[in-house]
Amino acid sequence: MIRRPALTAASAAAVAVALLPLVYLTVRTAEAGGERIVAELFTARVAVLAGRSLALAAVVTAACAVLGVGTALLVTRTDLPGRRVFGVLAALPLAVPTYVAGFAWTATVTGFEGFWAAALLLTVCSYPYVFLPAVAALNRTDPGQEEVSRSLGKGPWATLFGVTLRQIRPAVAAGSLLVALYVLSDFGAVSIVRVDTFTRAIFTAFNLGFDRTGALVLSTVLVLLTVLLIGAELTTRTRDARYASTAVRPPVRLRLARWRGPALAGLLAVNGLALGVPAAGLARWLAAGVSRPGSLAEIAAAAGASLSVSVAGAALTMLLALPLGLLTARAPGPVATALDRLTYLAHALPGVVIGLSLVFFAVNVAYPLYQSAWLLALAYATLFLPLAVGAVASAAAQSPPAVEEAARSLGRGPFTVFRTVTLPLTLPGIGAGAALTFLTCMKELPATLLLRPTGMDTLATELWTHTSTAAYAAAAPYAAILVALAAVPTWLLAARTGLTQTGATR
Repeated sequence: MIRRPALTAASAAAVAVALLPLVYLTVRTAEAGGERIVAELFTARVAVLAGRSLALAAVVTAACAVLGVGTALLVTRTDLPGRRVFGVLAALPLAVPTYVAGFAWTATVTGFEGFWAAALLLTVCSYPYVFLPAVAALNRTDPGQEEVSRSLGKGPWATLFGVTLRQIRPAVAAGSLLVALYVLSDFGAVSIVRVDTFTRAIFTAFNLGFDRTGALVLSTVLVLLTVLLIGAELTTRTRDARYASTAVRPPVRLRLARWRGPALAGLLAVNGLALGVPAAGLARWLAAGVSRPGSLAEIAAAAGASLSVSVAGAALTMLLALPLGLLTARAPGPVATALDRLTYLAHALPGVVIGLSLVFFAVNVAYPLYQSAWLLALAYATLFLPLAVGAVASAAAQSPPAVEEAARSLGRGPFTVFRTVTLPLTLPGIGAGAALTFLTCMKELPATLLLRPTGMDTLATELWTHTSTAAYAAAAPYAAILVALAAVPTWLLAARTGLTQTGATR
């Protein structure tokens, strides 16, 4: 028997929207025929691309896990000076698109290209995906378990590694999965530092139009790699574990003592790489001035377009994510898990594949959407649905279902309970998901390049157009405004984890 049939049906509809690109991919790839697919698939080039893409994802994910968890522990569990400031700074790299950071690094460091350059770029831009959920989990863990460990004779460091880190493992695994999928789908960083990965090869083949079948086969391989990553992440989950704390007392903070200096130096170095180099690049570009008259009006128009399509994309994404997030929290099981994980398949696809699939969908099924901003919003929803679902599910899991049951026992109908009880309880998660989705919509490039209506330019597309021709002075205002606008939801996400609040220590 299906639990929560109405939520399940709405969730299945949301997942069907997210899987539209996979339908396109399956249909177009099948048209090539089995012989052509095999010829394209079993080649040395595909093996090299797969090896390089997986190696880059592994290196970046491992580095982000170390940086994210290490920074989260320093700002929540130690007596580090200025830990709240460092906590907010650690979240801000989310506001810097990888292509902005890439252009800043290549303009600053001579010969900055290759595999390790891409790994560095993606690590410093992506580690907040692990840091933020790790901080949120650390702030919700039960300090009582740590106190029991200490009472049994375990030292502070043994307790940290044996108890605390085990409690936040699911949050770290979920953040690491997002990092791995982000690396597999990234186009900006790898294209700027000239590293051939699946995404760059797919974009080049589609853009030049010389090997569309090869690009489709590469996209299919990328989906298979995503399935493997999702399966690996599922094995890290702990069944029936509780990670929320009802205690109001703060945990005991570790004294860094002689490690305080190295910890401060390490955080300053990470912030310098993640924020300092892009800031210096933007400052240098801005000092050169706007390159041509009349550009202020164009900048304003691009900013308005970015805001409008990002708001539409975030709103549509949250609308689709709400039933699936509630289903995951209120009726966990194989059905909810399968529906949740299916949304990740499109999340790892390059934006160019998403764009082409939705053009195909609009032309053949929903022609009124063609060349409209809502088709671009649909692309954003397809790409970023997992981010929103995770935020809603996390908030719903922390709100007691007994409140909903009490409302039902008083004669309230399902819709009334949802409107008056469930929705208010999950609003914080909806706000966090909307902020994260808005942030990623602002930065999205390949899908925006393909699907924006004729005559519409966003901050991301204008920035890419100018920087690709080395017109850095003209690109600087677009980059600065894009980062400034993206910093607002980043701040809200940091506040959501409790980083901006003052907490007592002992």
